[in-house]
Amino acid sequence: MATATTYGTLPEAEHSAQLRKAVIASTVGTAIEWYDFFLYGTAAGLVFGKLYFPNQEPLSATLLAFGTYFIGFIGRPIGAAIFGHYGDRIGRKATLIATLLCMGLATFAIAFVPTYESIGIWGAVLLTVLRAIQGIGVGGEWGGSVLLAMEWSRTHGQRGLVASWPQFGVPCGLLLSNFAILAFSSWAGADFVTWGWRIPFALSIILVGVGLWIRLGILETPVFQKLLDTNEIEKAPIIEVIKKQPKEIILSALLRLSEQAPFYVFTAFIFAYAVGTLHMSRDLILSAVMVGACVSFFTIPLAGHFSDQIGRKKMYLIGVVVMGLFGFVYFGLVDTAIPAAVFIAIVLSLIPHDLQYGPQAALIAESFTPNLRYSGASLGYQLASVIAGGPAPLIATALFASYHSGYAVAIYIAACAVISLIAAAMMPDYTGKDISAAAYTED
Repeated sequence: MATATTYGTLPEAEHSAQLRKAVIASTVGTAIEWYDFFLYGTAAGLVFGKLYFPNQEPLSATLLAFGTYFIGFIGRPIGAAIFGHYGDRIGRKATLIATLLCMGLATFAIAFVPTYESIGIWGAVLLTVLRAIQGIGVGGEWGGSVLLAMEWSRTHGQRGLVASWPQFGVPCGLLLSNFAILAFSSWAGADFVTWGWRIPFALSIILVGVGLWIRLGILETPVFQKLLDTNEIEKAPIIEVIKKQPKEIILSALLRLSEQAPFYVFTAFIFAYAVGTLHMSRDLILSAVMVGACVSFFTIPLAGHFSDQIGRKKMYLIGVVVMGLFGFVYFGLVDTAIPAAVFIAIVLSLIPHDLQYGPQAALIAESFTPNLRYSGASLGYQLASVIAGGPAPLIATALFASYHSGYAVAIYIAACAVISLIAAAMMPDYTGKDISAAAYTED
């Protein structure tokens, strides 16, 4: 059996086996974390306003519910800083186990938060605290899961595809969370708002156990092991990456605007908009989002694969342009309130997102030197949560309240695309290149 110092020289068969294990561990663990994170977003759009802010008008209650939802996004850069530090100090594997526990336990606890009727405003306070812990957990997850897969890849020409598999965890989590809400909504019926919504949160503890079992069975990545062997570990990686690669951090955050903001419009705001404003069937919207997530099972890895063929940056820019235009098509269909048209719009909505999300993991992670990669990639990726993902449902709700048209939200999506187009064009592209420490020294 190979020792801790020989991972980089494992026989091809053993290395391939470890790569498969790393990809599975990354994808499954990430799917579990995103199940937890998305579950809150769906519940915020459907029930949290009624349960925790009952004295408000429906629109105000929705805004307040999405406000607690936003707290999770504020926690994500904090989690990126905390877990990025340890990911570059003690390793990818150990840090990913900690992020899974952080997210899973917070989600489980949400199942037991009393409503306004029981303890008044303290219910919303508890919900907000647990949402912040969720954000901290998921903030450290992405960087580690991507690196765990990507740093086991020996072939430069397949890093885009390999790194896209942890991204695959997003539609998996989206599908699982919406399926759980749909299943228990149907089972509990009128009691869903009373107690049925709590069951999917409580069940997350089982998924945490599965994720831990899988992640405990993998090895540390050869890239990080080499950093240990050559004593190249930074004492304060977060500080160092901010000093040495601030441009890459800022560009990573900005290029995500056209991917992340629309995603939360399409998967969180749509519940409040279609069900609350257009008075459409909750189950229809849940089903459409689930089918859209299934489409992403194919489009995310395909986009990652194509980025290995035509270049990471080029693939990303194509996705940005498509997204900038698609917002108008999306709301044109949704605003008809015709069930078939709304269903088609929602199913298609994640494709322009996936054209960016597939190559995004490698595009961002490859931009940072190995000894600062967990910290830099995590920080850049999660800073977008504060400027894109978190505010998106709030901004969309406020725009509709002011202009009473979905096209106002489409203009917001187009504006995000313009910013991302500029940022992505300025991002370095390491497609097919060496990403060892030496490569960055030469730059």
